[in-house]
Amino acid sequence: MATFTVPPVPVSPNQDAIELHRAFKGFGCNTGAVINVLAHRDAMQRAHIQHEYRTMYHDELSNRLASELSGNLEKAILLWMHDPAGRDATILRSALTGDNIDLGAATEIICSRTSSQIQLIKNAYHAKFHTHLEHDIGFQASGDHKKLLLTYIAGSRYEGPEFDQAMADKDATDLYKAGERRLGTDEKTFICIFSERSKAHLLAVASSYRRMYGKKLKKAVKSETSGLFEFGLLTILQCAENPFRYFAKVLHESMKGFGTRDTTLIRVVVTRAEIDMQYIKAEYQKKYKKHLEDAIHSETSGHYRTFLLALVTGKF
Repeated sequence: MATFTVPPVPVSPNQDAIELHRAFKGFGCNTGAVINVLAHRDAMQRAHIQHEYRTMYHDELSNRLASELSGNLEKAILLWMHDPAGRDATILRSALTGDNIDLGAATEIICSRTSSQIQLIKNAYHAKFHTHLEHDIGFQASGDHKKLLLTYIAGSRYEGPEFDQAMADKDATDLYKAGERRLGTDEKTFICIFSERSKAHLLAVASSYRRMYGKKLKKAVKSETSGLFEFGLLTILQCAENPFRYFAKVLHESMKGFGTRDTTLIRVVVTRAEIDMQYIKAEYQKKYKKHLEDAIHSETSGHYRTFLLALVTGKF
């Protein structure tokens, strides 16, 4: 497995910019040198490098990377060059516009993020693409799925650990009445509770539901809803319960069976590397009895493999 030596002291962004420019010069790109710099710099350091590169060489580093790299490595590194909010905004824009609409990816990004993260994503989306995220969701999504996403990104959910047990019990009852107890489903109640409650509260609701009705809330969602609406609700619930296990499962699914779903693999590795990758790795090992690094190593190759493994190792 490829490893890189992390500089013992902070390297100046000026020196990094020089190293990258040197890697681009001549015949072909010294891709290893590019990875050795960028895979070991955090979001702020990467922003400083881009500023220095622009100042020194009168060119955008992202443009130069796009011209020097290709394939999955290019996709992964270009995504990595953003800060977390800008990265999520870029993924959402790609998923909601163009030739390859991916409402599943858009739903995953939105429904796995906190209220404060979504506000930053919305701001970045508008700054980068000069349109509102709500507009693109409204244009591409439909039905209850659209209502869920729009309500979820409009809300300002509490992010602390406290919750009201009586209110959680009432929500559990309301969900039961809106789903399993009646013929048909009152989707509006599901949207309201799942998009407006905090993670701690939703966990309490799930616990109350099982205690009061003898069934997991997750199973109730599966039996009462379908499609992308179901996927959105389950993503919200699973990320409230254990986001690390959720992303471990997404990673496993991306590498399971014949072929690798590289777009998903890149999205999860790059977006979680600076946030909670160490916990995702632990959940992956616990659930699948295999190291995430080993799975990625067996499913990828070349510089693409080297870059992803550097991010998963987390030495930046």
